[in-house]
Amino acid sequence: MPHNENIHVVKELFAALTDGDVASANALLTDDVAWLNTGLPTVRGKGVRRILAALPKARMRFSATDYDFTDLGGGTVRFDRKDTLAWGPLSSTFFVSGTFGVRDGKVARWDDRYRMGEVLGGFLRR
Repeated sequence: MPHNENIHVVKELFAALTDGDVASANALLTDDVAWLNTGLPTVRGKGVRRILAALPKARMRFSATDYDFTDLGGGTVRFDRKDTLAWGPLSSTFFVSGTFGVRDGKVARWDDRYRMGEVLGGFLRR
């Protein structure tokens, strides 16, 4: 798959997540996707889908801004961004550096790194 198509897959995933379109986001994930988040256990496959489906039900909102995509070759894309998580009147905006493994037009590995203190501090500052 050409490099720009790998970036396109990651962009589409985050566009779907920002729009709250869980079905479209899930369609961009492999069946065996692994989602790694700083300090949290790795979630795989159906577990990832359950988490994504739970976000709108819990009235959690998500957006990613100020992005920078880099194709690292070999199906790997780095996506540095600011994420905002919001729940009711509470929100937190924090820097995330994500690395995505794209296989056959879908995300197979999603590895997000961030400072948990920055995430929690954002909610507490409001």
